[in-house]
Amino acid sequence: MSTVLKGVYIDGTWREGQALLEVINPASEAVLAQVSVGDGLAVKQAVDAASAAFSGWSNSTGRDRAALLRRIAQGVSEQREQLMHLQSSNNGKPLFEAGIDVDDVIATFEYYAAVAEALDAGQDQPVVLPTEDFSARLRREPCGVVVLIVPWNFPMVTTAWKLAPALAAGCCVVLKPSEVTPLAELQLARIIAEAGVPAGVFNLVCGTGLDVGAPLAADRRVAKISFTGSNAVGVQVMQRAAETIKGVSLELGGKSSLLVMADADLDLAVELACGGGFFNAGQMCSATSRVLVADGLADKFLRRLQVRAQGIRVADPFADDVEMGALINRAQYERVLGHIQRGIESGARLLCGGERPVDLPNGFFIQPTVFTEVPLDSALWNEEIFGPVLCVRRFATESEAIALANDSDFGLVASVVSANTETAERVANALQAGTVWINAPQVIFPQTAWGGYKQSSIGRELGPWGLAAFQEIKHVIRAH
Repeated sequence: MSTVLKGVYIDGTWREGQALLEVINPASEAVLAQVSVGDGLAVKQAVDAASAAFSGWSNSTGRDRAALLRRIAQGVSEQREQLMHLQSSNNGKPLFEAGIDVDDVIATFEYYAAVAEALDAGQDQPVVLPTEDFSARLRREPCGVVVLIVPWNFPMVTTAWKLAPALAAGCCVVLKPSEVTPLAELQLARIIAEAGVPAGVFNLVCGTGLDVGAPLAADRRVAKISFTGSNAVGVQVMQRAAETIKGVSLELGGKSSLLVMADADLDLAVELACGGGFFNAGQMCSATSRVLVADGLADKFLRRLQVRAQGIRVADPFADDVEMGALINRAQYERVLGHIQRGIESGARLLCGGERPVDLPNGFFIQPTVFTEVPLDSALWNEEIFGPVLCVRRFATESEAIALANDSDFGLVASVVSANTETAERVANALQAGTVWINAPQVIFPQTAWGGYKQSSIGRELGPWGLAAFQEIKHVIRAH
């Protein structure tokens, strides 16, 4: 019999939910635990608690909020190994990837602790006016009760990116983790409780989008929704938010490109292509799944990429030397295999992969997959696959490469590989993406913004922009 965990934390207490959801290990398909999840009543109670706590928390000092954030960071650091194992068991990602995730969480809470500490001195800034008959001052105030809805591909990471700035700003929070990967989030909630968060300031309700997410988005007392997930669900969140004119921040899909210029280091380009396409089994909105290679390098690049992709060790997340783990669940596994089959039917050439590894009969594993000669109008080239699938195309000129990269409904990230600094910077400036890496893996810092152009995002996370997402601007103008 699997363990039953409480998945509802409201007003400082853990509560039983109204139904049980099974949590699966994607590498073995075994049941890890059952989580008791919430419903509409739990949502109401969570928003009640957050609303009641808002007056006190919003009037606390930035210094006090910073102290809480640092205690959370310390708690995560002390439980780093446990959190890594929960991530890998529940998500299917290799243990080393889970370690990167946990370190990101720590860094994010520490960054926003410093940001919160600086808020007190920056409040009530004078505003220069064109007349001496009036004076004005600027205040940045928390927007109210906020709902944070996070996905399954980076448990705790996307939570930290939203929760740390929301708490730093003085907002009270209701968090809805993914029902697929709640285990690390539940442990993070315990750490937050142990750090001494005041009752009602932080609340968590596990459950499905229909039972929990939808009523949270519809509650008129909620001032802001921050959602990370698919574009289809993002549309639903916007529609619900529109009914009560509440703010939204959306971090959605991507179909990003890696551009390998004619003077690129081939070994570096191959490593960056594999990292951008196969990290987290390709289950990243930032996956650079479209690889554009200069004609003169294409043949050599493809030969090296094929060898490297075929050599990637796909295995259980806790296995020695594992490089890529499992996809999240059966639905995603079958969805990705369906994309691969339709890609073949569309005329794309399968260079390698595309199947379950022969030595892994159980779990949701797919080999690293590379396509070439992909038609520009195919779903494989235009839609977010969210799996370990790369599509490679050649280009003749720099302008052609930029045009191909920008020809997308999305604009989250891009990568450029070039030995020429001037070329790399010029291309980076021309790409329609929120983040562009040059000769670098997909390193993300709390100090830099996260978000993109077009249908990839509304708003930005991280950096001062992440804090601003949870603040309102007030000007006080006085006559003399």
